[in-house]
Amino acid sequence: MDSATCCTGTAARCVCRKSAPRIGLTIRQQRKDSGPRGAGGAGGAVEAQVDTKSDMAEDKPDISSINLSFLEDLYEEYLRDPQSVAPEWGRYFEQMGGGNGHSPAQNVAPPPKQAAGPPLCNAIVRSPKDRTARCTICGREQEISSLQYRVDQFIRNYRVRGHRMAKLDPLGLPRPPLPELDPEYHGFTEADMDILFSAGTLGNGGMLTLRQIIERLRNTYCRSIGVQFMHVDNLAVREWLQERMEGTENRLALSRDEQIRIFTRLTDAAIFEEFIQKKYIGAKSFSLEGGESLIPLLDLAIEKAGAHGINEIVMGMAHRGRLNVLVNILHKSARLVFREFEDADPEMNLGRGDVKYHLGYHNDWMTTSGHPVHVALCFNPSHLEFVNPVALGRVRAKQDRMNDLDRDKYMTILIHGDAAFAGEGVVQETLNLSELEGYCTGGALHVVVNNQIGFTTTPQEARSSTYASDIAKMLQTPIFHVNGEDPEAVAQVVNLAMDFRRTFKQDVVIDMYCYRRRGHNEGDEPSFTQPVLYQAINARKSVRDGYLEHLLKLDEVTPEEADQIAEARRAHLEKELQIARKEDTSIRPSILGRVWKHYHGGLEVLAEDRETAEPKARLAALLERLTELPEGFRPHPKIERWLEARRQMARGEKPLDWAAGEALAYATLATEGWRVRLSGQDVQRGTFTHRHAVLHDYENGGIYTPLQHLAKDQAPVEIFNSPLSEVGVLGFEYGYSVAYPDGLVMWEAQFGDFVNVAQVIIDQFLISAEDKWNSLSGLVLMLPHGLEGMGPEHSSARLERFLMLAAEDNMQIVVPTTPAQLFHVLRRQVLRSWRKPLIIMTPKSLLRHPKVVSNFDEFEQEHFRRILPDTTVRPEDVKRVLLCSGKIYYELEQEREAQGRTDVAILRVEELYPLQDEIVRDALAPYADGTPAIWVQEEPENMGAWRYLLVRFGNSILGRWPFSGVTRPASASPATGSSSSHKMEQRALLTQAFGAEKVFSAIRRSVPMEVQNL
Repeated sequence: MDSATCCTGTAARCVCRKSAPRIGLTIRQQRKDSGPRGAGGAGGAVEAQVDTKSDMAEDKPDISSINLSFLEDLYEEYLRDPQSVAPEWGRYFEQMGGGNGHSPAQNVAPPPKQAAGPPLCNAIVRSPKDRTARCTICGREQEISSLQYRVDQFIRNYRVRGHRMAKLDPLGLPRPPLPELDPEYHGFTEADMDILFSAGTLGNGGMLTLRQIIERLRNTYCRSIGVQFMHVDNLAVREWLQERMEGTENRLALSRDEQIRIFTRLTDAAIFEEFIQKKYIGAKSFSLEGGESLIPLLDLAIEKAGAHGINEIVMGMAHRGRLNVLVNILHKSARLVFREFEDADPEMNLGRGDVKYHLGYHNDWMTTSGHPVHVALCFNPSHLEFVNPVALGRVRAKQDRMNDLDRDKYMTILIHGDAAFAGEGVVQETLNLSELEGYCTGGALHVVVNNQIGFTTTPQEARSSTYASDIAKMLQTPIFHVNGEDPEAVAQVVNLAMDFRRTFKQDVVIDMYCYRRRGHNEGDEPSFTQPVLYQAINARKSVRDGYLEHLLKLDEVTPEEADQIAEARRAHLEKELQIARKEDTSIRPSILGRVWKHYHGGLEVLAEDRETAEPKARLAALLERLTELPEGFRPHPKIERWLEARRQMARGEKPLDWAAGEALAYATLATEGWRVRLSGQDVQRGTFTHRHAVLHDYENGGIYTPLQHLAKDQAPVEIFNSPLSEVGVLGFEYGYSVAYPDGLVMWEAQFGDFVNVAQVIIDQFLISAEDKWNSLSGLVLMLPHGLEGMGPEHSSARLERFLMLAAEDNMQIVVPTTPAQLFHVLRRQVLRSWRKPLIIMTPKSLLRHPKVVSNFDEFEQEHFRRILPDTTVRPEDVKRVLLCSGKIYYELEQEREAQGRTDVAILRVEELYPLQDEIVRDALAPYADGTPAIWVQEEPENMGAWRYLLVRFGNSILGRWPFSGVTRPASASPATGSSSSHKMEQRALLTQAFGAEKVFSAIRRSVPMEVQNL
């Protein structure tokens, strides 16, 4: 019989088929709370073992593609009334149950995915039972679960791959078709289109025809919004998104007022760019043209944040569209921007300031719901994405200050460019921080302004991934791709993204496809390299005009209303321009707010020194408290001995070591109410096993931090092991310090040379922020430094780089050589109101050196001393003064003792910058004029402090003491990789420091180097 007349003559899976194979099944249900049945594979994860026998039987139904929900329902019908099911199924259930009442539905599940089967025959009609179709020829019911399975897979494919067919590109460039999104790929024909299927969250009641399912899938996933979310492991997230998107077909119902608001925001953006281009022809502004939807996007995000109870938003972005955001989102007065274009105040910015499209601003925003939101845009250098961790650090500091443990009162919005988001490694480092205890902020909103081009670089040249946003998939978070020329679609993804962030407290990404109407800047000609692309761009109307056409068709706005909105904006900008040209509207930008009112920058000579000493009794009590553990806590046996040594220090039986001095600095500050935060790689234990700030129970792994249990009313002490990251973590801590001046905020490098990786944060933020942006920071960098035969990469913290960057008292650079000196400099950093970054060159081998110790009297009677004098020799006997910093002091002292010299003084310069003349004069005053002063350092001649000091003093210190240096020879590498060579070099250095001449020159000439081409 032909399939057009009856299914019995075809391979269609119908229960009236007489040649079904005999199948024995052992099926294990693995439902795992997988959501609604029939929801694209989310209705029950199952496993099956199928044993197909060679013998054939007529009494077995074909269940090679049955879905579990159908089988369960059929079995329930059988249990109620065995006669209600087809005889074949009755016999099957009877045999499977074995007469013992065992439910096959508990052990039976469908087999793995099968290839798409043939369509139902044309001679069937849909049964009211919704799970069968009746053959009009033979009258028997046909089981259609194989079709349902294919429908489920079809739905799942749209959820997984629908974004690849979405109309995301405003330029309309074609995208290759995906066969798995074609009904024919799954074996569906026109005859199947009106059959009802379970559709899960796609339809009310869960039942839709195949035609309706296809329409809703395409509307949801293939219009102006494409969503990547099926990579998320969390089932609750996937189901939440499916319900929110599929229930609305991914479209936000907007009122007329909401549409007018979006249109007005687009007009604000477009008119501002138009005005700038006309009034300042050729001036760099990094226009937002082509991406104007960013302005309504941010407007809607801030409004939504206010509705969610957010009190403050910190934003970070690069320069494209920044001026537009400053004026239309931050509400910076346009006259200030125009004044910057006029550049009429050269005297104000001599050697200072920054270009207008790097500046930040902050202001208050009153939402339509009546909830105020403070919005701050971070200052930003041209290094694009490096502001990301800075903005997050600022938000975390604000949350910590206000005890916002739920992370729901402050949030971050980060605006990225597509090329930078895909290309800059700091993006990955920043994303990786988002879920870590020490760095989480409750989720940031990431907005990728996808120009589909870098400076002149196409996506094919710029990345290996499909999307610029693919790096964000590491976060298990949804990525919403949206066509920027569809503002209402933009509104939908903003609504979804902000609700997602509030619900799950995770980062979320909006990838807004747009284009860059002009070149990288206004002086650039983009058609040099992308002629075809820019022909298409030049032919397009603006986003604002396109949306206006849409609203006109809907009769939501009249042409007259649209013109009035535009003219009002032009008139306002014209008025602001006239004011800018007539009045002095210059304002020195600053982010210093209420928390900074007690602190200042400027020159150190204007700063007061604070008393940092503490009484011995208080210090001893705190040190003893640091050794007390909870009852039952069992430390490592070596840690127990370490704790006992600390108890001996507390009792005055032993001098205090480096770790004790550091711990007392933290303990005294915390018990005085100052927050302490330290992060970095392995800082809890310390790279060199000296700190042990966080103890681990030797038997059960429990942790205990004594610094957090000093007093009931103490300030928090937080010590976080960071990920293996420098630039991201240092950027975060810098941002934290900017928003938390009244605390001790520190970052420690695992080895000092690792700071190389974070050079952008140092150069562009830490060192120059006060000069560029009038922004201060008291961040402390602890950088282990010293040549100890550990090779080129574990010797130098690049002291010379910091000294080269030192100017205008922009930082402090210290090399403390005793625990007491460390104690005092850390306390000084917090207690005085002068706020500058503090760079500490910390020791490695000296951490356990028997002479690197301090007694209690050095803690309770002194303050930080910039130069430590030599009290072991009589000044009148001195014929040679050695000046040095750090570890080399102890080797020079040992060499002096070995030689029995009493005519050589050794002075330690503990603070290399700022280094004031009077400090140096007072230190050298005991020695007669004309006494040679010799700088001694371990580092090569072109590194370390020597060249800085030579430029600072010349050949004579203050015209009184002849000045020269003893160093290793200039070298391209910081240190040798041979321990034996290091010792030979160190011996030559010490010999020359005490009078021998040209020792190094002879050594270097006698050792030939073999060139190796590897």
